[in-house]
Amino acid sequence: MAKDKILVIGSSGQIGVELTLALRKIYGNNNVIASDLREENELLKGTGPYVSIDVMNKEMLHVQVIRQNITQVYLLAAILSATGEKNPGLAWHLNMQGLLNILDIAREEHLHKVYWPSSIAVFGPTSPKQNCPQQTIIEPSTVYGISKYAGEFWCNYYNLKYGIDVRSLRYPGLISYKSAPGGGTTDYAVEMFREALDDKKYVCPLAEDTYLPMMYMPDAIRATIELMEAPEKNISVRTSYNIAALSFSPKEIAAEIQKQVPEFTVEYQPDYRQDIANSWPQSIDDSVARHDWNWKPEFDLGMMTQDMIRNLA
Repeated sequence: MAKDKILVIGSSGQIGVELTLALRKIYGNNNVIASDLREENELLKGTGPYVSIDVMNKEMLHVQVIRQNITQVYLLAAILSATGEKNPGLAWHLNMQGLLNILDIAREEHLHKVYWPSSIAVFGPTSPKQNCPQQTIIEPSTVYGISKYAGEFWCNYYNLKYGIDVRSLRYPGLISYKSAPGGGTTDYAVEMFREALDDKKYVCPLAEDTYLPMMYMPDAIRATIELMEAPEKNISVRTSYNIAALSFSPKEIAAEIQKQVPEFTVEYQPDYRQDIANSWPQSIDDSVARHDWNWKPEFDLGMMTQDMIRNLA
């Protein structure tokens, strides 16, 4: 069987950079095409092919899929929660139309697989706060959450109606050192690490006791690839899988950082992001993912903190 040719759309973003590098290790550099509207990320330069693609330009996208003999697409281009609230119309348009463009092309070109990330932002104030289950009350209160929840049903629809093998994860807040986060509510955690090393002080946009589900990027990348490589018969969820790793508050992560950087101080000044955070669960039940494809996180808070500081320093 010929090797899969993979297109990563949004490869210069927080997830895209590390996912592209990980996929190139598995499938070979030339079999993973990186693409973005932005300039190619420095970390990707020289590691494999790169094309400039606007996910909203369906014709251009379709031409590239045919020209590059693409068989799998990872669609990561999106406007995230905090940024989306500043321009709801644009966030909805980009997040929805980009997905529909890819699903249509997947149907027309008989692509083997499509990956599209969802988010804990699909949950809303009425969802259970503790161990939020796979199937539960979902009433999102941000445009990002609304677009992700609608997107989950489009993925499910294209799977049911056209047999397209679309797979998805509801990412928690993601923490990474390689590339900058993209305007999400949980970005405070990454900012806190950077400021601890640069200025030794940080003004946090969330209250100190705001618990949110989080995950270290190596776990998120591994979860994504493990989901995509699982046998199709094991995949029981065609909306999006809950996955979980860590849940902590700003106060707890600050205390972990202070073990490494004792002079670090944090001031808490909650802003509009507090309302978004309050609408989300504090912890996630991911037992379905654990059952279906043996998902299991590796990093705890202490391990992640040490690794982040070692790499950022």
